[in-house]
Amino acid sequence: MNLIYNSDQYSVVEFGVDGEQEALRFGGYEIMDKPGKREIFIGGILAAAFRKDVEELIASEPSVEDIDSFLGKYDALMRHPVVLH
Repeated sequence: MNLIYNSDQYSVVEFGVDGEQEALRFGGYEIMDKPGKREIFIGGILAAAFRKDVEELIASEPSVEDIDSFLGKYDALMRHPVVLH
Protein backbone atom coordinates (compact mmCIF):
# COMPACT_ATOMS: atom_id res chain seq x y z
CA MET A 1 0.00 0.00 0.00
CA ASN A 2 1.45 3.32 -1.09
CA LEU A 3 -0.04 6.83 -0.91
CA ILE A 4 0.54 8.21 -4.42
CA TYR A 5 -1.56 11.39 -4.35
CA ASN A 6 -2.94 13.67 -1.66
CA SER A 7 -4.69 17.01 -2.11
CA ASP A 8 -7.41 18.86 -0.21
CA GLN A 9 -10.00 17.14 -2.45
CA TYR A 10 -8.66 13.62 -3.12
CA SER A 11 -6.31 10.96 -1.84
CA VAL A 12 -5.16 7.95 -3.90
CA VAL A 13 -3.62 4.81 -2.44
CA GLU A 14 -1.98 2.23 -4.69
CA PHE A 15 -2.05 -1.48 -3.83
CA GLY A 16 0.63 -3.64 -5.42
CA VAL A 17 0.04 -6.56 -7.75
CA ASP A 18 -0.87 -9.79 -5.95
CA GLY A 19 -1.42 -12.75 -8.28
CA GLU A 20 -3.01 -14.75 -5.46
CA GLN A 21 -5.93 -12.31 -5.12
CA GLU A 22 -8.12 -11.73 -8.18
CA ALA A 23 -8.96 -8.15 -7.15
CA LEU A 24 -5.23 -7.30 -7.11
CA ARG A 25 -4.14 -9.30 -10.17
CA PHE A 26 -3.33 -5.97 -11.86
CA GLY A 27 -2.86 -4.07 -8.64
CA GLY A 28 -5.48 -1.73 -7.30
CA TYR A 29 -6.27 1.84 -6.32
CA GLU A 30 -8.43 3.39 -3.66
CA ILE A 31 -9.62 6.89 -4.55
CA MET A 32 -11.04 8.92 -1.68
CA ASP A 33 -13.14 12.06 -2.05
CA LYS A 34 -12.31 13.83 1.19
CA PRO A 35 -15.09 16.46 1.31
CA GLY A 36 -17.68 13.89 0.17
CA LYS A 37 -16.37 11.30 2.65
CA ARG A 38 -16.69 8.51 0.10
CA GLU A 39 -14.37 6.23 -1.79
CA ILE A 40 -14.00 3.63 -4.50
CA PHE A 41 -11.62 0.70 -4.95
CA ILE A 42 -10.52 0.05 -8.51
CA GLY A 43 -9.06 -3.36 -9.22
CA GLY A 44 -8.49 -5.72 -12.12
CA ILE A 45 -8.45 -4.46 -15.69
CA LEU A 46 -9.89 -1.10 -14.60
CA ALA A 47 -6.83 -0.64 -12.37
CA ALA A 48 -4.53 -1.28 -15.34
CA ALA A 49 -6.45 1.29 -17.42
CA PHE A 50 -6.37 3.79 -14.53
CA ARG A 51 -2.58 3.32 -14.22
CA LYS A 52 -2.12 3.98 -17.96
CA ASP A 53 -4.29 7.12 -17.81
CA VAL A 54 -2.39 8.40 -14.75
CA GLU A 55 0.97 7.83 -16.46
CA GLU A 56 -0.23 9.86 -19.47
CA LEU A 57 -1.54 12.60 -17.18
CA ILE A 58 1.72 12.81 -15.22
CA ALA A 59 3.71 13.05 -18.46
CA SER A 60 1.88 16.32 -19.18
CA GLU A 61 3.14 17.83 -15.87
CA PRO A 62 -0.37 18.59 -14.56
CA SER A 63 -1.33 21.02 -11.84
CA VAL A 64 -3.14 19.88 -8.69
CA GLU A 65 -6.33 21.21 -10.27
CA ASP A 66 -5.74 19.08 -13.39
CA ILE A 67 -5.24 15.95 -11.28
CA ASP A 68 -8.29 16.67 -9.13
CA SER A 69 -10.33 17.19 -12.30
CA PHE A 70 -9.14 13.84 -13.65
CA LEU A 71 -10.03 12.09 -10.38
CA GLY A 72 -13.41 13.84 -10.42
CA LYS A 73 -14.35 11.57 -13.33
CA TYR A 74 -14.68 8.80 -10.74
CA ASP A 75 -17.06 10.73 -8.45
CA ALA A 76 -20.17 9.08 -9.91
CA LEU A 77 -18.75 5.64 -9.06
CA MET A 78 -18.01 6.46 -5.43
CA ARG A 79 -20.70 4.78 -3.37
CA HIS A 80 -18.84 3.62 -0.28
CA PRO A 81 -18.58 5.95 2.72
CA VAL A 82 -15.10 6.42 4.14
CA VAL A 83 -14.90 4.53 7.41
CA LEU A 84 -12.01 4.86 9.83
CA HIS A 85 -10.98 1.73 11.70
